[in-house]
Amino acid sequence: MTADILARVKEFTEAELLGKEAYFDSRPSVPTPASEKLHAAGLANWWIPAEYGGAGVGLEESVDIVSELSYGDAGFAFSSFLSILGTTMLHLFGERQLAARYLGEMARTGGFCGILVSEEGAGSELGRTATSFTRTGDSLVITGDKYFSTNTDAADFLLVAARSAADESDFSVVLVPRDTEGIEIVRRWDMLGMRGSGTYEVRLHDCVVPASHALSGNGLRLLEAGLNASRTLIAATAIGVSRRIRELSMEYAAGKWVKGVPLVSNSVFIAKLGQIEMLIDVMRNQCRAAGAEFDGILASPVPAASIYRAGTLRTALAAKMYCGQAGWSVATTGSEMFGGLGYTNEHLISKLVRDLRYVGLVEGGDDVIRDLLFSRYVVPAMKRR
Repeated sequence: MTADILARVKEFTEAELLGKEAYFDSRPSVPTPASEKLHAAGLANWWIPAEYGGAGVGLEESVDIVSELSYGDAGFAFSSFLSILGTTMLHLFGERQLAARYLGEMARTGGFCGILVSEEGAGSELGRTATSFTRTGDSLVITGDKYFSTNTDAADFLLVAARSAADESDFSVVLVPRDTEGIEIVRRWDMLGMRGSGTYEVRLHDCVVPASHALSGNGLRLLEAGLNASRTLIAATAIGVSRRIRELSMEYAAGKWVKGVPLVSNSVFIAKLGQIEMLIDVMRNQCRAAGAEFDGILASPVPAASIYRAGTLRTALAAKMYCGQAGWSVATTGSEMFGGLGYTNEHLISKLVRDLRYVGLVEGGDDVIRDLLFSRYVVPAMKRR
């Protein structure tokens, strides 16, 4: 089944993404028509479990799906898969009726989930989140400002990270339907790359939802669980973009002559492409290893308890940081191959360089990932904070 889906994703990428790079780089309205076609092809939200009507593709196999979509356009791929962060949390930690309602609707319509976590003041220190909720009877009233949130304007529902106004240690993730009164889109960010996706600054003012919309467990721990999935797929975008850079370099080299021979016969060029091929292979292996570990935990008898206990997975952290660094190395090498043309907006390589840079920045820059690897996996268990 997964092989069939991957084959259809390749066909979709060739028909709907390749050759349309200028359109996706123009900051189009989101969702784009391609999102509707992805749903029409039965490919949107491919990871949603079968119990909700989804295809139920695991994270390991999703790595190759994201690589294919990113080969066409990384921004479109990002918009298409980022909902996995929220859907994972909702599936594992939401009330069954709540999860069935919203995930079933996503599977049916090809819709989106927005994740409202980032704040200007807190940055990567999620424990400093200022957005708050107040309990009023059987309702929660949420107020706060969120800085970077992808897909929010097009989303069917939002998952908002907030802390209790009465108890700062009570940190929750709350489902807020997109049509809830009090949600304001402040602006859409004008991003350097990934312009085929839409990322927003959002304000919530006295948004009222049922108390049952709060997911079960400490919100920071729930985010760790979901971030394992989204970080792995963010890393996987570097594979697709790097593959595209490799192909562009080969096309260029076939017609470019240096010292009387085609560039493709030049030993320096050959060595650089061999290096890129090695990096692509290692990136894919690391991402699939992270996906396999995540899938294994979710296949356990008590997946919610297992992933809650595991928290941030080392394989996902390593995939995120390694692919950001390796992908940037590929982008640098690729742009250098085109000489001065590689530093202009006249060639596709410039877009690919800008798109690839995001891998090392979103959902934790390298310094954040290094700190997590140190505090969770280097420091002896009895001394971890």
